[in-house]
Amino acid sequence: MFSHLQAAPTDPILGLMAAYTQDTRPFKIDLGVGVYKDEAGNTPILACVKEAEARRGRNETTKTYIGMAGDPGFNAQIDQLSLGGARALVDQRVATAHTPGGTGALRVAADLIKRCRPEATVWMSDPTWGNHPAVFKAAGLAVHEYPYYDPATQSLRADAMFDAVAQVPAGDVVLLHACCHNPSGVDLAPEHWQRVAEMAQRQGFVPLVDMAYQGFSSDLDSDAYGVRLLADALPELIYTTSCSKNFGLYRERIGAVSVIAATAEQTTVAKSHLLSTIRNNYSMPPAHGALIVAEILDNAALKAQWLGELAAMRDRINSYRSLMVSRLRDAGVERDFGFIERQRGMFSFLGIAPEQIQRLREEFAIYMVGSSRANIAGLNQRNMDHFVSAMATVLRD
Repeated sequence: MFSHLQAAPTDPILGLMAAYTQDTRPFKIDLGVGVYKDEAGNTPILACVKEAEARRGRNETTKTYIGMAGDPGFNAQIDQLSLGGARALVDQRVATAHTPGGTGALRVAADLIKRCRPEATVWMSDPTWGNHPAVFKAAGLAVHEYPYYDPATQSLRADAMFDAVAQVPAGDVVLLHACCHNPSGVDLAPEHWQRVAEMAQRQGFVPLVDMAYQGFSSDLDSDAYGVRLLADALPELIYTTSCSKNFGLYRERIGAVSVIAATAEQTTVAKSHLLSTIRNNYSMPPAHGALIVAEILDNAALKAQWLGELAAMRDRINSYRSLMVSRLRDAGVERDFGFIERQRGMFSFLGIAPEQIQRLREEFAIYMVGSSRANIAGLNQRNMDHFVSAMATVLRD
């Protein structure tokens, strides 16, 4: 069975992580891996998470299965976090199941689409998260791109995007990033979301919104604007959520997939297929991460603590966007990096050449992927001077 196989290609980010780990230079900087880092360069466990885990440890009485849809308390809290007071919740048109991470949520969504409409094509932004195409292709779905990011202006190619989306036929799926677009940091504005809603209504395609960074751009409500608008405007919607970033629960692998149908009756039927898809994939999800999140969101003091810690992470990233721009300017770098301040989330393209990226890695131990996507959260007061000096050198030379 295995003797004829060739080694599978290494994921570029995982390969970068391995190279960074093996680098023994003390001044190395990791701007590649997509995790939040604090001022000390660590990915911390939130204090609210530690407290919630302690409570669960004291109060949990069983490790039995929790069912295919996962923890009902978690699902109800995620519905409120994602949709707020959306009419779809009141009308019982939302079915949510918690999943092994946001990637698991996307795969369940992909399998559900394949089951419901096997001929559907999934349209996704150019560029998008590197794993998006692979997840949907693995489910047997066709994938197509629409224009999104303009490297020349470091902004949204709005006209080109909507010209392409105007060609999406009924029954196809359009994948959108709710906020903190990965990898560009360029988000849709409210007027763009309104236009998506109008086109979906008119053309009959189904939006699928990936919300992996709620709370990392502006605030919980603003970051969910697109999801909530589409939920109110359209008869059908799919969206996925992740608790990796905003709760710091990366290794616990906790996310959710949600389906909105035109009526409560249709939602019940859709949920039966959602659960069947889950049964065929992993049977039932792990409980630990979901129970931690439910504990936090169901307790007023813990929720307030979480909101404070979330704001601190968000504010740190945004402040380092501004600091990077000002420090590069002060160092005499002529290129304008002001776009970094206008973008949101952990990532931005620096827009530098492949040979400059290679020099940063080889000469200065600064690691980022070949597209120049940089994780802004990897910067801190200890390494900013080194980063700015290295950037000034490779840009000048």
